[in-house]
Amino acid sequence: MGKSLRDKCPRESHAAWRPAADRPDPLALLEESNKGRMPHLVPVRHGRMLHSPFTFYRGAALNMAADLAGTPSTGLRVQACGDCHLCNFGAYATPERRVIFDLNDLDETLPAPWEWDVKRLAASFVLACRDNGFREDAARDAALSCVRSYRERMAEYGDMRVLDVWYASIDVEKLLAVIDDREASRRLRKRLAKARERSVLEHDFPELATDAGPAPTIRDNPPLIFHPPDRAREELMASAEKHFAGYRASLREDRRLLLDRFVLKDAAAKVVGVGSVGTYCAVLLLMAGEHDPLFLQVKQARPSVLEPYAGKDPHANHGERVVHGCRMLQSASDTFLGWVKGEAGRHYYVRQLRDMKIKPVVEAFTPGVMVQYADFCGWALAHAHARSGEPAAISGYLGKGDKFDEAVADFAAAYADQSERDHEILVKAARAGKLEVVVEEGR
Repeated sequence: MGKSLRDKCPRESHAAWRPAADRPDPLALLEESNKGRMPHLVPVRHGRMLHSPFTFYRGAALNMAADLAGTPSTGLRVQACGDCHLCNFGAYATPERRVIFDLNDLDETLPAPWEWDVKRLAASFVLACRDNGFREDAARDAALSCVRSYRERMAEYGDMRVLDVWYASIDVEKLLAVIDDREASRRLRKRLAKARERSVLEHDFPELATDAGPAPTIRDNPPLIFHPPDRAREELMASAEKHFAGYRASLREDRRLLLDRFVLKDAAAKVVGVGSVGTYCAVLLLMAGEHDPLFLQVKQARPSVLEPYAGKDPHANHGERVVHGCRMLQSASDTFLGWVKGEAGRHYYVRQLRDMKIKPVVEAFTPGVMVQYADFCGWALAHAHARSGEPAAISGYLGKGDKFDEAVADFAAAYADQSERDHEILVKAARAGKLEVVVEEGR
C-alpha cells in the first residue's frame, strides 16, 4: 500500500520548494503568533529570533506550518511533533531512571502528515550547519544523514511487532557506544555522569530556591525566573493554589497519591525558549519535608500551529493535547505530566522542571558530530512516528533507495534559503523601528 502511494505522490516531488504567489507575509504570521502572549515579553521573543536565521527558524513554526501545507503529501498521518527541529531532541531520565534520547518539546503536537516533521527537521540541520560556519556540502551531509536514518529505522519498525515498537527506546548508552568523535563522546559521558549525580535536594534546590525566610521560596534569576511585584505575586500564588486541584485530577490515581505527599510552597514566573517566549509559564516549588523538594514547570498550551492546516484536535484542553502527544510520541513520559485550565481560560500542561535533562550544545558541534547527531534525531523521529502511525506503509513508500533522502535534502537547502530571506525581512523591520526588539545581555 505504501509503495502504491508513489504514483500519487512521487518521492522526487518532495524536492521542490517554491513560495506560493499568495504566501503570507512572514511578519504578519509573526504578529499572528504573538497574539495572546504577555506584551512585555514579545520584544524579547523578537530579539531572540533576530539573532540568526537559525533562531528565527526556531521561533517561526507557524510560518513553516503554513508553507508545509502546500507541499506534497502521501496522505499518511501520524501524531506529529509540529515543531520538529534539532534542538527539540535530547536526553532525559525515564521514571525507571534510565537515560534515553527522544523528542522533548511537543507544544505543537497534533495528528498531521509525517512528511512535515521530516522536512522541518532536515531544514533545521542545514540552518544549524550554516550558523556554525560549515561548508554547504557538510550541511547537505547532515540533512541526508537525518532522512536516511529516518528511512532505515522506519523499515526496521515496519518489520517489528506492534508491542515491540511501543516498548522500544533509544538508550543513551547505546549512542555513546557508536559516537565516532572521541572528544564529543568524552563530553557527553561527562555531562551524563554529572546529570546522574545531580539531585533535586543537593543541586537544584540551592540553585533554584532559598530557605533564608520563614519558608522556602524560589530564587529570583531575572529575566529567566522572577516573582512579579507585590500584588501580582500574591495573585500568581493564589492562582496556583486555586488550580492545583484541577492539575491533580488530570493525573493517574497512583500519581495523585505521590503528589499528595508534597505541599505547594511558592510559584514564580519563567521565560522559556524561543518559540514559547511570552506565553504564560511558571515554576512551582513543592516540599514533602524539610529536605524533600520537587520543582514543577507549568507551560501555557496554545492551539497548535498545525491546527489551521491539519485540523482541530479532539481534546478540549490544549494542555491535554500536549500530554497526549507526549505519551504517544515519547518512549517514556514524565511522572508528573498533567494539564489544567487556568485564569482567563488559558490552558496549561505541567511536568517536572528538570529530570536529568541533557540538551544538545549544537554550537559546539563539528561537521562530523552534526552528521552523527542528525542520524540520532532521524532515528528518534522514526520511532515516534512508528508508535502512532503505520510504519510498514511509510517504509513501503520510502523504499530502500535514496530518492526520498536526496529530495528532502534539496528541499531543506531551498527552505533554509527561504528562512534566511524571511530573517532578513525581520532584521530590516527592526532597523526601521517597525518592530519592538529587546536583545538580552549575553545573547
